[in-house]
Amino acid sequence: MTAPIGYFVHHQGRGHAERAAAIVSALTPDRPITFFTARAEIFPPLPPHADVIAIPSLFEPPATSPHGFDHDRTPDTLHCAPLGWQTITHAVATIAAWFDAARPGLFVTDVSAELAQLARIASVPHVAVLQHGDRADPGHMAAYEGAVGILAPYHASLEQPGRPAWMTAKTHYAPGVGIDARTLDRSEARAALGLPIDAEIVLAVGGGGGSGTPATPLTLGARAEPDSLWISIGEVQQEWHATPPDNLRHMGWVANPEQWIAAANRVVSSAGNTTVHMIAAAGRPWIVVPEWRYFDEQLWKARMLGAAGAAVTLDHWPSHALAWRDAWAAALACDLSRQTRLIDPKAAVTAAAWLDRLAGWRDAAQTPDLIVAERIA
Repeated sequence: MTAPIGYFVHHQGRGHAERAAAIVSALTPDRPITFFTARAEIFPPLPPHADVIAIPSLFEPPATSPHGFDHDRTPDTLHCAPLGWQTITHAVATIAAWFDAARPGLFVTDVSAELAQLARIASVPHVAVLQHGDRADPGHMAAYEGAVGILAPYHASLEQPGRPAWMTAKTHYAPGVGIDARTLDRSEARAALGLPIDAEIVLAVGGGGGSGTPATPLTLGARAEPDSLWISIGEVQQEWHATPPDNLRHMGWVANPEQWIAAANRVVSSAGNTTVHMIAAAGRPWIVVPEWRYFDEQLWKARMLGAAGAAVTLDHWPSHALAWRDAWAAALACDLSRQTRLIDPKAAVTAAAWLDRLAGWRDAAQTPDLIVAERIA
């Protein structure tokens, strides 16, 4: 009997689900997978050996306003653990009941420090997905220390300083896992998208986990380059005082961001994990402007991209034309091979093999302690 793997997937943005689906699709078909998430629709197509159990959100209040102890102080060992939310009680009970019934070989958390600790308390080996950011707090460190492995969905060269040796010793790096690493031809991409073949195209890329790219800085950049075509994909924050020129187009959310990136000459983006790796795979002069995230996740990823020489990183969006000009000059001087080296086309395959090995300890029909328990009963 092959023990199943449980997999919690956070529903903010798309990256958590996309990398989870890529890894699971690379797993051997005889390893059953059960996903737990608050939004089943965020997944791309999944293989037959994977199923999805919908649970209430751990982060959004229930429809009925809680009372009593909801205002109580949260311990340092937890991040989001309000009291009195029946939705959280039900989600935790669903996962705990599955632990007991399925007897999994492994539980992966992408991401929840609370569920990582739940797995450890329930005596289920777990793997914690590691993201950039200030994560030396007791809650994160308890999740990492209690894990049998840590999965980092980025290249080891982007690892931020200060990680303890015991963390890096059990970390598996999966650079670019979840993206399509194939290099697309610029001319073919433009033809498919109906874009002019000879134009200088600047693409602004916003991820799905935040409020979007501010439109006003893009109007400044586009007006400073009247002979270029500026395009944005993803959410855009509009402001009343923005004066968009004719060479700026907002396309909104698109299903094929890799094709738009391939069509571009230059790219400016946020620092979401999926966004970063799609652009790195293409290799383009690149400006990164991090969005606000918990624990300064995007800020740290941007810092490490800058330290690796892969992109020009800014603390905030350019506020005038000269700032854009200086940033693009620095981006054009970057060695683009430093971007493409951040991607491993086999990242999903090697990550799946690593998880399969970790889960293999329970690949027996029954464990002796359970046999004894059943005989006593």
